[in-house]
Amino acid sequence: MLDKIGKYEFLIEPFHCDFTHHLFVGHLGNHVLNAADFHSNDRGFGMTYLNTIHKTWVLSRLALELEELPKEYSRMSVETWVDGVMRFFTNRNFQMTDAETGTVYGYGRSVWAMIDTQTRQPADILAINEGSIVNYVDKEKACPIAVSSRVKLSGQAILEGSVETHYSDVDINGHINSVKYLEHLFNLKPETWHRTYRVGRIDVAYVAESHFGDVLHYYKEEITEVEELYQIVKCTRTGDTAEVCRVAVKWVER
Repeated sequence: MLDKIGKYEFLIEPFHCDFTHHLFVGHLGNHVLNAADFHSNDRGFGMTYLNTIHKTWVLSRLALELEELPKEYSRMSVETWVDGVMRFFTNRNFQMTDAETGTVYGYGRSVWAMIDTQTRQPADILAINEGSIVNYVDKEKACPIAVSSRVKLSGQAILEGSVETHYSDVDINGHINSVKYLEHLFNLKPETWHRTYRVGRIDVAYVAESHFGDVLHYYKEEITEVEELYQIVKCTRTGDTAEVCRVAVKWVER
């Protein structure tokens, strides 16, 4: 058996950074999800194996809490581990640090579901490889941030902007990539905002899939000047609408 905790290193490339020379949160999110993929594949319950039996992982919730963001040309280590498994859901945590100094950038929590790619229905995680995933559950390593939120809105959200989805928004599962919802949200903010603030914490609750060609409508509810809730609603090419995602963002000064 491999270690329960996986550790993966990523170079912070300059074209993945914004005008403050720090990593885009969207790219940090991609590194986190890549670490989850590497960890699960190495241990026999990742996408490489699951796709051969018509199964896949779907991200249900994601929370990232950040003390700071890595700078260009630095190297970031992402540690990831599973801290709980149920029949249809599993909990996975993350720790992001500077690979050289050990400075902690932040932590993450996530909830994943397994589905059948043919029926799109939930699949029994414990039936995969005779439930071998339970051998990699680590309840000892701490993840000192609150669990991911369901993101409850009051119903008073106002349309902040709309985004058309295109080819580069779609991932290998054929739906809009989980991180793209966040990147489009950040793009609704002006440059002056991003020069003053960065993400302190973000919670994402995924509700449904959206696909190439859908239009995403972002409805915003302002809690305080630096705390916002978003409801993302898709409009398909046939005119059908449905909620796909909810996001809570807490901004902090740079």
